[in-house]
Amino acid sequence: MAKNIKQKPSPETQAEALKIAKATQRPAQTKEQTKLIAQGIEKGIDLYKKQQKEKARELSRKLKKVSGQQSDSAGSENQTIVERVVYRQHWLPWLLLVLSWLGWGFYFFIFQQ
Repeated sequence: MAKNIKQKPSPETQAEALKIAKATQRPAQTKEQTKLIAQGIEKGIDLYKKQQKEKARELSRKLKKVSGQQSDSAGSENQTIVERVVYRQHWLPWLLLVLSWLGWGFYFFIFQQ
């Protein structure tokens, strides 16, 4: 059986809704009309809060599910993962370094004699 319990909005929500209704009030608008608008705004605020709470609950459920799966997979597999980092360097700088050394050696060998 579904629960249809009508909760009264919080005083903060009522005050905020009344403030918004008064801010958008037309010059010829009566107090009763403003109160009706404020009630509609209260319902909208309550609906928004309910949706946000549901999203937060759903997100926490998903996070618990994912963290539970990670801990299960980590606990069931006691294998260690070994990562190998391979540093690969380009050959061009080394070639240029060797050529410059050979060039300087050739220069000093020829012109220093």
